[in-house]
Amino acid sequence: CCERVAINVAGRRFETLGRTLLRFPDTLLGDPRRRRRYFDPQRREYFFDRHRGAFGAVLYYYQSGGRLRRPPDVPLDVFLEELRFYQLGAEAEGRLREAEGFAVEVAQPLPRGRLQRRAWLLCEHPESSPAARAVALLSVLIILISIVVFCLETLPQFRAGGEGSAQTPPPVSTNINASSSSSSSPRGGLADPFFVVETICICWFSLELLVRLLASPSKTAFFRNAMNLIDLIAIVPYFVALGTELARQRGIGQPAMSLAILRVIRLVRVFRVFKLSRHSTGLQILGQTLRASMRELGLLIFFLLIGIVLFSSAVYFAEAEDSATSFTSIPQAFWWAVVTMTTVGYGDMAPVTVGGKLVGSLCAIAGVLTISLPVPVIVSN
Repeated sequence: CCERVAINVAGRRFETLGRTLLRFPDTLLGDPRRRRRYFDPQRREYFFDRHRGAFGAVLYYYQSGGRLRRPPDVPLDVFLEELRFYQLGAEAEGRLREAEGFAVEVAQPLPRGRLQRRAWLLCEHPESSPAARAVALLSVLIILISIVVFCLETLPQFRAGGEGSAQTPPPVSTNINASSSSSSSPRGGLADPFFVVETICICWFSLELLVRLLASPSKTAFFRNAMNLIDLIAIVPYFVALGTELARQRGIGQPAMSLAILRVIRLVRVFRVFKLSRHSTGLQILGQTLRASMRELGLLIFFLLIGIVLFSSAVYFAEAEDSATSFTSIPQAFWWAVVTMTTVGYGDMAPVTVGGKLVGSLCAIAGVLTISLPVPVIVSN
């Protein structure tokens, strides 16, 4: 174990102790019987016709007790081939991939029952079968239809009273029955095509969520998943709005309160657009990028808040001498600072004095620099 072992890799000679190689007996170099076939009795050394630059990192893996770093001049695919040749194992390869920035693939558990497993694969893994891909395409189509209906029902020609409803609010009962397809009563809403389409979409969303819940291998992990919570939020507004409308018809609750609840519920339906991220790799990458860049985004918001306070105060005092100024207070100037630093520039508030224009110029330049600083980090993530 204390004898020195000579290793020749494509003409470059390395030496190490035998006990160093025995630290990992399940590898090629750590097992004397495996490496025996590469021994040259004339030169009394082991000869490997492999990549010389990569072997230094492989030897350091034994010397350091498991630390593995890829040399900068060795491509990743070449280095992975060397790791497989020297049989360092899947664990070492996984640590290398994680250090290189690759996401570690974790085996997802599957339900034990045969029927549950087939239902889980059908709803959760579109790549598992043609039927699963068809279900995924149908789900995307229904999500798009639901979003289109949500937008179309706000057009004036589809409201009660036609164009006039945009200026004169109709009675509460008529407004609830026509402006929100999800709040229609079962009898009056059946004639509304928006209500029919909304009901069909809700039936599909509910069935899909119920099947995935029953087939889920872990109910706790199912409710911890953000995508499943989004699916639940997408269908709850329909039933809450329907119950509110039924309660209003029976005289339970105040109509004004019911209308306020329905307006909030209809706003929550916008979250259905996030259901597309389940079937879109691009949206998933965007979400992971934002999650990885939370520190940089937090610093960006912090610097913007500092700039808003500084430039709002500066423009307020710079414009104080002008009697017709729009900057009547520092909080009033917050809006102008936000619009200027983000380079939007609505023009509803603008400085008129020389000092105010100078502050506005500095505010715009500082906004451009502040916003552009974290962009390279976010792009790299």
